[in-house]
Amino acid sequence: MPVTIDLRKLSDYREAVSQTVDVLAHGELVILPTETVYGVAARAMDVSAVTRLVEAKGRPEGKPFALAVAGVDQLAAYVPNWSPLGERLARRSLPGPVTLVYDVSHRDSAFWRLPAQVQAWVGAEGTAGFRVPAHEFVLEVLRSLAEPLVLTSANLSGKPAPVTAEESLDQLGDRVALAVDGGPTRYAQPSSVVRVGQSGFEILRPGVLTEQNLRRLSAPMLLFVCTGNTCRSPMAEAFARKILGEKLGCPPDALEEHGIIVSSAGIAAASGLTASPEALSAVAVMGIDLHQHQSQPLSESLVRCADAIFVMTHGHREEIIHRWPQAASRVHLLHPEGKDIEDPIGGSPEDYQACAREIELAVKRRLEELPFL
Repeated sequence: MPVTIDLRKLSDYREAVSQTVDVLAHGELVILPTETVYGVAARAMDVSAVTRLVEAKGRPEGKPFALAVAGVDQLAAYVPNWSPLGERLARRSLPGPVTLVYDVSHRDSAFWRLPAQVQAWVGAEGTAGFRVPAHEFVLEVLRSLAEPLVLTSANLSGKPAPVTAEESLDQLGDRVALAVDGGPTRYAQPSSVVRVGQSGFEILRPGVLTEQNLRRLSAPMLLFVCTGNTCRSPMAEAFARKILGEKLGCPPDALEEHGIIVSSAGIAAASGLTASPEALSAVAVMGIDLHQHQSQPLSESLVRCADAIFVMTHGHREEIIHRWPQAASRVHLLHPEGKDIEDPIGGSPEDYQACAREIELAVKRRLEELPFL
C-alpha cells in the first residue's frame, strides 16, 4: 500500500508539498484531493509516469486526460491565440470546478513542448482540457513543480469517481506511491467539462457549474471606478446602462439577461451608501435615476472578473495596478483623451452637471471602442 498523508492532521503543508513533489519528480503516481473528486496524477513531462497512469486507469483510447496547471498565466502559454471569451472564462472560473477545453493547435502553444506520446494522451483533434483545481494543497504542488500534471479521477475506468481518499485507495491503492487525504471533497461530483470556441461554449460533460453559471461567467463585464462610488462611477455606470439598453432594445436593468454586466465600485468606498444628492440631481435632468444605487468597495473579485475597468483619474489607475498588476492591460482612463475627470465634491450644481455631461460623452466614446460589445 502507498504512503498516506492526512492533511487534516497538519498545521503546515510545506513538508507534505515537498514530499509530494519529490514522489512525482521520481516518476511515481500520486492520489490528490481536489474540490470535485479525488484525482490521480503524473508529471506531464515524464512519459514513463504517464504510461503508468494510463495502465493504472485502464483508460480506453479516445478519452484524453486533462492537464492540471497552476493558474491562468500558465494556461495562457497553452492557448496563445485564445478569444476574449476563452480568456474571460479562464480568468473568472479558475481556480474552480471546471475543465476548460481549448484549441491548442497554434504553433506557439506550450502543448507542443510536451512529449509526443503525452500529447496523444491529453490531446484530441487539436484540443486539450485544462484544470486549475480550487484546492490550495494541489496548487502549491503545481507551483512547486513549475510544470503541468496529467490529472484524471482516481478510479478505474468505468467505476464511480471517488470523493474520499479511502475510495481512491480501494481502486488504485496498489498502483500509486502516495495518497494525499484531504477529507471528503467539497462538491462530491466531477468538474464540468466545457469546450470553449471563439464566440461560444459547449458543455461536454455536466458537472458542478451549470449552463446558467457558465453564461454569467462568459458575459462581458464593464466596471467603472472612482474613489467613493457615490458620484462619478455611479453616473458612469448609469450612462453605460442607458446607452447599452437603447442599443439592445431592453431596459437598463435588464442588461444581464442580454449577456452584459455593468457595475461600479470605489477604491475607498464603504458598502451600501446611496449616490450623493448632488449626483442624483445632476443626472435626473438627463433622464437618469440613481436612487437604487448602493456603493461597494473595489475587490479582487471585481477586478478579476471585469473585461474593461474604466477609472476617473491617473491616480485611480495607478492604485489599481499597484494592488492588482495582472489587471494592468484592462484598466483604462474613462476620458478617451487620457484626461482626469475630477471629483466635483464641494462644487456647485453647475459643476456636477458639467461633470455628468463629461462622463456621458466619455462613456459613449469608450463603448464605441470596445470590441466585445
